[in-house]
Amino acid sequence: MVSRMKLLPLLLATLSLFSFARAAEVPAISPAEAAKLVAAGQAVLIDVREPSEWADTGVAAPAVLLPKSEFDAGQIGDWKDFLAKVGDKQILTYCRSGRRSGAVAEALAAQGHKVANAGPFEAWKAAGLPTRKATEPAK
Repeated sequence: MVSRMKLLPLLLATLSLFSFARAAEVPAISPAEAAKLVAAGQAVLIDVREPSEWADTGVAAPAVLLPKSEFDAGQIGDWKDFLAKVGDKQILTYCRSGRRSGAVAEALAAQGHKVANAGPFEAWKAAGLPTRKATEPAK
């Protein structure tokens, strides 16, 4: 039987290896930069909030509406269709606070997509960037 004293260094070495493993690094960009990239055709913007939030506050004018809850629940038919059409464009995500959009961006980055977190919707509105009702088509 291997003594505990011999296992301790092995355990510590293993734990130290895992401490260096990190989630995919996702850059944060400003709403103005996001709008510029989308207008230039270099990126697509995704609103990952829920439909009730879209109805209450409106959405960024160029945003594609794909809720994070569907991404999390594995109901990703719309997500798969969308990702198949994106090609090599950068994917920019936003939500109410930046937390959900950051989580989606990290997951997409881990799948090999080029992503950035465009932060909270309130920052988009505060920057005076165009918005629309969720029932209107993206502009």
